Amino acid sequence: MAGIVSYGGYIPRYRLNRKVIFKAMGWLNPGSAAYARGEKSVANFDEDSISMGTAAAIDCLTGFDRSQAEGLYFASTTMPYKERLSAGIIATALNLPDAIRSADFSNGLRSGTTALISALETVEAGRAKRMLICAADSRLGKTGTPQEMLFGDGAAALLVGNDDVIAEFQGAYFLSYDFVDHYRGDLAKYDRSWEERWIRDEGLEKFIPAAINGLLKKYDLKITDFARVIYPCDYPAAHKKIAKILSLEGSQLQGTMMNEIGDTGAAHPLVMLVKALEDASPGEKILVVSFGNGCEALFFEVTDEIGKPKKRNGIGGYLKRKFELTNYEKYLVFRDLCQADLGLRAEEDIWTRWSLLWRNRKVIFGLVGNRCKRCGTPHYPPQRVCANPDCGAIDEIEDYTFADKPGNIFNFTGDMLAASFDPPAIHGQIDFDGGGRYWFDFTDCTLDELNIGMRVEMSFRKRYYDDRRNIHGYFWKAVPIKEVE
Repeated sequence: MAGIVSYGGYIPRYRLNRKVIFKAMGWLNPGSAAYARGEKSVANFDEDSISMGTAAAIDCLTGFDRSQAEGLYFASTTMPYKERLSAGIIATALNLPDAIRSADFSNGLRSGTTALISALETVEAGRAKRMLICAADSRLGKTGTPQEMLFGDGAAALLVGNDDVIAEFQGAYFLSYDFVDHYRGDLAKYDRSWEERWIRDEGLEKFIPAAINGLLKKYDLKITDFARVIYPCDYPAAHKKIAKILSLEGSQLQGTMMNEIGDTGAAHPLVMLVKALEDASPGEKILVVSFGNGCEALFFEVTDEIGKPKKRNGIGGYLKRKFELTNYEKYLVFRDLCQADLGLRAEEDIWTRWSLLWRNRKVIFGLVGNRCKRCGTPHYPPQRVCANPDCGAIDEIEDYTFADKPGNIFNFTGDMLAASFDPPAIHGQIDFDGGGRYWFDFTDCTLDELNIGMRVEMSFRKRYYDDRRNIHGYFWKAVPIKEVE
C-alpha cells in the first residue's frame, strides 16, 4: 500500500522573539500585544522557499538512493518565479535524474497536502514507485500587523512509495470553498487578512470539524481511533475550541509550534506531520488536516518500519539549532522590508547567462564535479586532466557529487568591503571528505564562530538577486556543523 517512506524538515537558524517586534512596532498597533508571545523562525537573507525546500528534501533523502525518485512536487505560496518551475530548480540541486516528472503546487495554503495526495495517488495507480514532495513558505505580513507576528519560515519533505512504508495512507476527505479569510493579490508583497473573528468563527471552527467528521463518516471511524490529530491554527483559543467540538483528548492534539516557529504557510500541515512522525509508534493512526479555501483531511497508519533508525535532523533537530535574532532592523533588511545601502560594490550589474547556466546546471546547482577513474582524485570544477601529479590521466573521469560531502575549513576571511546584508561577508576554502577543495561563502555563522579545521556541510542558498531583471541566482554555501544536545 502507498504511504510515507521517509520524512525530513528544515527550520531556519534565526528566531525572532515577538516581544522584539512589539517593542519596535507596538506604538502603531497596541492591540498586537496579544500576539507578542514566543518567537518566530526567520529565513536568513540568502534563504527563500526554494532553498528551504531543498534543505528539507536533503534531510528526507538521507540514506536513500536519489536516483530512485521518479518525481518531485514542490508546494509553496512564495515561489520566486511565476514562469520558471521551482521544482525544476530543486530537482537539479538534488541532482535527481532528468527523466522525472516535476510540478509546482501553489496559490493556496492547502497546496502542501494537495501535492502529497497527488503523489500518493500516483504511487497507488502504479505510475511511479517513489515520489518526493517538499513544501516551504516565507510569507510576509506588513510591519505592525498580527501577520508579522504569526508568520514563520520553514519547510518539510516527504518521500512517498509502496515499499518500506513507515506510515500507510488510508484515505482522504475534501472540502472546497471560496472562503476568503485572507489573500495576496497577483502583484502584492504582503498577505492581507479579513477580520480575525470571521476567520475563527466562520472558517477554522466550522471547516476543520466538518472535514474531520466527514472523514470519520466516510471510513466508519471514531475520533478516539486516532493517536494524533493535526490541524494548523494560528489562534490558541480557537485551537482549543476545535478540540472541544471534536471531543479530542489533550494527548491526541499535535502541537502547532506557533510559539516556536509560527505559521509556515503551505508547509505547516506537513511540518506538523513530520514532527508527529518523529515521535510516532507502530499501529498509531494519524489524522492531518490542512486549511485554506476549504480543507483536506488525510489519515495514515504507522507501521513497524517507523522504528528503523535513519540519520536525519527532522523538525525536532532544527528546532534545537537556533540563534536569537535580537535586531529587528536586521530582520527588516533580510526580508527586504527596509532598503539598505550596501555600498558601491552592490551597484555592479549582475548578468545571468542562461546558456552558460544551462550547460553547467549540474556543476552550479548540483555541485557536481568529477573524479578520476584511474586514481580516484575528485575535482571541482570538473577537469579533463587529473590534478594528481602522480596520475595525469586524460578524459578518464566520472561524475562526482560534492553537495552531500561534509568537509573542514582550510582557510577563511571576513570582508567588510564586500556587499553583504550581514557584514562581514565570510568566505574561504573547504577541504571535502574524500578529497577536493573549493572556495565558498559561509552562512548561518559569525566570523568569531569559525576556526581552521571546523567541520562544515553544504547548503543550497540564494547567491544573488538581480533586481533589474528579477532574477534569483543560487549556489552552495558552507555552514558550520554544530553539535546539538
